[in-house]
Amino acid sequence: MAIPRYIMLEKLRGQTPLETILAWKNHHPEYSLVPASYAGRLDPMAEGNLLVLLGSECKNQQKYIGLDKEYEVEVVLDLTTDTGDALGIPEYQATDTTSEQSGTRDDILRALHTLEGAHIVPYPAFSSRTVNGKPLFMYALEGTLGTIEMPTHTETMYRIQLLKTDILTRAQLQERIDVGLVDVPRSDELSKELGADFRQDIIRAGWRVLFAAIPERSFMMLRLRIACASGSYMRTLAGRIGSELGTTGFALSIKRTKIGTFKKFGPFWFWTKKY
Repeated sequence: MAIPRYIMLEKLRGQTPLETILAWKNHHPEYSLVPASYAGRLDPMAEGNLLVLLGSECKNQQKYIGLDKEYEVEVVLDLTTDTGDALGIPEYQATDTTSEQSGTRDDILRALHTLEGAHIVPYPAFSSRTVNGKPLFMYALEGTLGTIEMPTHTETMYRIQLLKTDILTRAQLQERIDVGLVDVPRSDELSKELGADFRQDIIRAGWRVLFAAIPERSFMMLRLRIACASGSYMRTLAGRIGSELGTTGFALSIKRTKIGTFKKFGPFWFWTKKY
């Protein structure tokens, strides 16, 4: 059997990359003993393209890790979470009005343009970046982030395109979040004990309390297409977009749509190859 060097799988929301590979192997038992590794992980609430290396190509993983990415992201304004996506403890940004407007279209386009290019930003508190041999998410769960200096890195956004603005009622937003959290996996592994299965019971309760407490209002949602360099976090970008607009924001959905190389030719950007 000829083994391809790589395949592109569709990771579902709520799956881990490893679960995506195992599900594929279950449907293709002829590959059950073939080594497989993914080149670029996706958060539990993110979905979309997952590049998987097979066989001896796994040894070349580093060659693929740095590939550019494209995402489609929905950013909801006036709300934030400690993770930057719906799988986090929420907080409401009170404003002087219950209007859903968080700036004009021109304001939004200016904010997005400001965030394009290379910027030095902190790593997300809930990430696997290690400090003193321990991942940041462990410090966050322990409440000891104040004992370390937060590491930074450079994120490069080649293009942030506004596809559409939508208005969600409070009820519509609550339904979207409830449906999304249903997909979060549970685990009995002792290694997940501190995280308590992504704290999902606490997070669900937090969203219920928040929606019961906030006034009846609508929320602006930005639908974006983002081309970026490897190592960029869409959930923290959502917060920076909110900040540029004088409020807060979180990523309601994240979908990776392309993996490859994104280059500029004159005034235009092009995907020149896949992987």
